[in-house]
Amino acid sequence: MTAPTPHPSTEGRTPYPVGLLLAGRRVVVVGGGQVAQRRLPALIASGAELHLISPATTPAVQAMADAGELTWHARPYADGDLAGAWYALVATDDPAVNTAVSAEAERERVFCSRSDDAAAATAWTPASGRDAGATVAVLTGDPRHSAALRDAIVGGLRDGSLATRSYRSHGAGVALVGGGPGDPDLITVRGRRLLADADVVVADRLAPRELLAELPEHVEVIDASKIPYGRQMAQEAINQALIEHARAGKFVVRLKGGDPYVFGRGGEELLACAEAGIPVTVVPGISSSISVPETAGIPVTHRGLTQEFTVVSGHVGPDDPRSVTNWQAVAGMSGTLVLLMAVDKIGAIAAELVEHGRPADTPVAVVQEGTTAAQRRVDATLGTVAAVVESEGVKPPAVIVVGDVVNVLAAAFQR
Repeated sequence: MTAPTPHPSTEGRTPYPVGLLLAGRRVVVVGGGQVAQRRLPALIASGAELHLISPATTPAVQAMADAGELTWHARPYADGDLAGAWYALVATDDPAVNTAVSAEAERERVFCSRSDDAAAATAWTPASGRDAGATVAVLTGDPRHSAALRDAIVGGLRDGSLATRSYRSHGAGVALVGGGPGDPDLITVRGRRLLADADVVVADRLAPRELLAELPEHVEVIDASKIPYGRQMAQEAINQALIEHARAGKFVVRLKGGDPYVFGRGGEELLACAEAGIPVTVVPGISSSISVPETAGIPVTHRGLTQEFTVVSGHVGPDDPRSVTNWQAVAGMSGTLVLLMAVDKIGAIAAELVEHGRPADTPVAVVQEGTTAAQRRVDATLGTVAAVVESEGVKPPAVIVVGDVVNVLAAAFQR
């Protein structure tokens, strides 16, 4: 496979790649349109002292100026604007202005990038991306080809498919990683990257199983066995496993379903590690409380219908003395109620909600194995949900949604 031919205006030119450290240094951007809007965030992130010169800007650029991230000079370019600059970016749609800025940059020995004519520039803006503290910058002479290569390289680094690391940027320690609701594609980029670096993975049953199949053979996988109604590995034993492996010099990923802090005991595990002097990284995950209803056609909020949603654990039922949920208050709210770990308690919960004022005909949806190939949705009302769950043989894991949002998208979702 041969590389594509560079743009004619850049053919035969070989740029010298270098990373500019612009923090605190004057950088001038001429033009406030779409090109500037795309380039400015990286310049802001570099810490440059940014001066934008343009009679008008896009709303997004205006917001950057309003936030104090740059100084906007609301006027046309004038000769002398590059005085004291270390770098300049020209991004107007007026060739005469662009040529004038380039000419001043040449006189002042300021490296200048032009969006309209790379051949007339003294600097090219690479297609760039970041992963784990590293910046990937690609220059080919063809912006589209540069962007495609950048995307392939950064994507491979992020998902672990491009195994080019010869070292890890982190040492021994623990990462609490939210694996998302079940579909392996719904883990965050950072979560997947840390998982690819793990020496040991302590996984919950609800963590995406397909992700474990991608691990190298040397990775030790420990089943936390947090299985409803089955054998359980005591939380203290999980905490100890994290600590012992980290103390042995290993990088440990605690892979959880959903988010580590949404009924996932992530806080307990962090506290145990912190008390043992083990460094911990926390990676948020997509919570099943929102994502599972969404994949089943249920928005947990909808304008004009509900202004709040409440997530409640059903692991402890309303008649259990260990319950600290104010079910009367929950029943009195008009918004959406999302119940997690509540399949076997739904009868008692529904009765409690009805007793405290929720209408028995309030719509209910039960979504089993959400986001996976086995997902199914069962509909009922508060008055019928207990019988429906039993007759349909619904088993955990399932997310239960109570409220009018259950049916708001029904017609559109079934098309």
